[in-house]
Amino acid sequence: MKKIILIGSGGSGKSSLAHKLGDSLAIDVYHLDAMFWKPGWKATPKDEQKTVQQELVNRGSWIIDGNYNGTMDIRLQAADTIIFLDLSKWLCLYRVIKRRVQYRNKKRSDMAEGCEERISLHFLKWVWDYPKKQKPVVSEKLQRLSQEKEVIILKTPKDVRGFLEKVYSLNERADKQ
Repeated sequence: MKKIILIGSGGSGKSSLAHKLGDSLAIDVYHLDAMFWKPGWKATPKDEQKTVQQELVNRGSWIIDGNYNGTMDIRLQAADTIIFLDLSKWLCLYRVIKRRVQYRNKKRSDMAEGCEERISLHFLKWVWDYPKKQKPVVSEKLQRLSQEKEVIILKTPKDVRGFLEKVYSLNERADKQ
């Protein structure tokens, strides 16, 4: 695991897991939201997103968190490990709302400067519809890539904790050798 992407619905825990994996594996973490939103929530043009991602994936190791479906194939092709956080939409919605309250008028560490936490009906609808609209597309891509890459699908917070414990355990053993 040297080139890892994390994908999943908003509120699924991509950024939190990316931080923990980055610390455990000593791999740099890149949050696409922090890279592709400019102050005042101005979006970065797609061609610039593609250029930045091409540069990122050419590095020796990385963890990239974010969806950005229009450029996902760049990351999928370059990754050796794909982690899909396939948590319930109810949990994701709860986390999105909780995050909004927790970071009210503040910037999260995985967001760009000038992009204070916000919530919109459009985003809530996207999270709600993710299992029907986004997940089938992601699942098909993962199915195709599962023969050549490590694909990890985590469906519950317990699955995420178990996965992290396994990673920590493997690192401890490697450190002792």
